[in-house]
Amino acid sequence: MTAHLFPVLHTRLVELLAALEPDEWALPTVAGTWTVKEVAAHLLDTQERIVARVRGESASGSPAIASPAQLAAFINRINAEGVARYRQLDPAALIALMDERAAEFAAHFQSLDPSGVAPFGVSWAGEETSTNGFHTAREYTERWHHQQQIRLATSRPGIMTRELYHPVLDCFMRALPFSYREKPAASGAIVRFTIAGDCGGTWSLHRAAGGWRLGDSTTERVISEITVPQEIAWRVFTKGVSRDEARRQVRVSGDLELGLHLLATIAIVA
Repeated sequence: MTAHLFPVLHTRLVELLAALEPDEWALPTVAGTWTVKEVAAHLLDTQERIVARVRGESASGSPAIASPAQLAAFINRINAEGVARYRQLDPAALIALMDERAAEFAAHFQSLDPSGVAPFGVSWAGEETSTNGFHTAREYTERWHHQQQIRLATSRPGIMTRELYHPVLDCFMRALPFSYREKPAASGAIVRFTIAGDCGGTWSLHRAAGGWRLGDSTTERVISEITVPQEIAWRVFTKGVSRDEARRQVRVSGDLELGLHLLATIAIVA
């Protein structure tokens, strides 16, 4: 469960942004071409859009989406529009607006029945329909990793704690069955993934008749194992580190191709 963590994460975000020096807002981040201020603007925009939808204030719905490429293009467009809108604000106004409806944003996710059907499927996990619990966890990873991008850019520590970071990793791992769907292996084979560090853990991907599935960790039939430092794990899943750079920091035993495919696994839409 992650809904209870939204207020904690928001408090850390406001404290972070309020402490930034004027020149730090213009620093580059690992979020593509976005600066620190543009990442903050994106966080504000997604919060505002969700609250507006909950209030019934949304101007229009999304267009018909027929492919992952169309979904990515749509998400990229609305993200760019939101960033362009809110990056014009001065930092104090941006922080104030972000704080204004944060409680309503968190309350929305806390009100959802975790087992109910979410308004959107988690596409990076290959799901057209997802539970509210997974939908909420996905949104939590968005809030976490964008804040962490700002912290990385400004050399600020703070949210790589087990309470706040482990749920992100646990959610990202749900991308593995879909990511590995075309990777062949004998029935019963296991690929094991270890995130090294206090916030990490071990996850196992099992090959069954119907494809790959996440399951309990076991030492039987492990044909490949990859160990990733927790410092770069979140960046692997969010396109925040090159595959070559990540490769230099991971350890793989057994089937090299199966283990390294983790580095091609993405847990964001665009």
